[in-house]
Amino acid sequence: MTLQKQVGFWIGGLVLLILSLYVLRGVLLPFVAGLALAYFLDPIVRRLAKLGLPRTLGALFVIGTFVVLFIGLMFLIVPILANQLTAFIARLPGYVVQLQTLATEQNREWLQKVLGERLPDVSRSVGDLVSQSVGWAAGFLQGLWSGGAAFISLFSLIVVTPVVAFYLLNDWPKIMVKIDSWLPLKHRETILGLMREIDRALAGFLRGQAAVCGILMIFYGVALTASGLNFGLLIGISIGFLSFIPYVGSLTGLILSLGVAIVQFWPNWSMVAIIIGIFVVGQFLEAYVLYPNLVGESVGLHPVSMMFALFAFGALFGFVGLLLAVPLAAAIGVLTRFAIRQYLASPLYTGVPREGPARSEK
Repeated sequence: MTLQKQVGFWIGGLVLLILSLYVLRGVLLPFVAGLALAYFLDPIVRRLAKLGLPRTLGALFVIGTFVVLFIGLMFLIVPILANQLTAFIARLPGYVVQLQTLATEQNREWLQKVLGERLPDVSRSVGDLVSQSVGWAAGFLQGLWSGGAAFISLFSLIVVTPVVAFYLLNDWPKIMVKIDSWLPLKHRETILGLMREIDRALAGFLRGQAAVCGILMIFYGVALTASGLNFGLLIGISIGFLSFIPYVGSLTGLILSLGVAIVQFWPNWSMVAIIIGIFVVGQFLEAYVLYPNLVGESVGLHPVSMMFALFAFGALFGFVGLLLAVPLAAAIGVLTRFAIRQYLASPLYTGVPREGPARSEK
């Protein structure tokens, strides 16, 4: 087979895969989630297998433990978070109005020089806009939750995902051997090398960043709740969840926490300083302790490229795209670096033709 036919075959296969994902995106969620869960838990099952536990029993034990812990956390935390989220959405317009009042009352003379007599109208317009936006968001979330499709997706995610993860964990070595046997013999070592590089990037980021997010959830949730901040648990867990994208979670949480703290504790600036101190400690913990030790430098995913991947794949495939964004971004990054290395070693870059058998003169 010529090089052109090989390239056409693989490009056609890639296009077919993307089209299949797009067409089947409505039913892929539990299967993609099960694959992600199996990938996360496979090192634990491998370690148990090395200790002498059969892989089937190890996979059953790990999945069972995960399901029990997950259900326990759902019953303990989700009702609290739901109540806090409902109350936060209801009180958000009032918080915005109070922040506007504090800002305009303290700086009325300076703002009137800039905005003139339009200052009250501007404040009223912004307050009305925020109220309308919050009302729309609340209605949208309520409609999304009450829809039958959402209920079916949630049910399939809770029931089907552990089953899929168990079967994948149980048969993981066989699946890897089978996939290896399908690789083109001539390029098998190159492809296996790329797959190992992709696996290192994913293992370094997904498992490491998941651990970072979990620790930050606990730290910010406990610290903000202990400080007496309203909705501290909700904000803390949101920070940990959004910390999957570096700096986004901490910046979003800082803005929310400061806004709530100023309204709640005004004019007690010492409590606002305590909230700022919590984020200073959290940033130090994330940047100098957690991230270097749990994630490291083997990721190869820039935060900007990761944000673009999350937005792009999320827009194309919905929640399934969010689950696939980081693995696909890591794979694309590895393949792009490989293509660049090939280009730098090619005559297209060096301008020197590669050595080959000399042509016989006629």
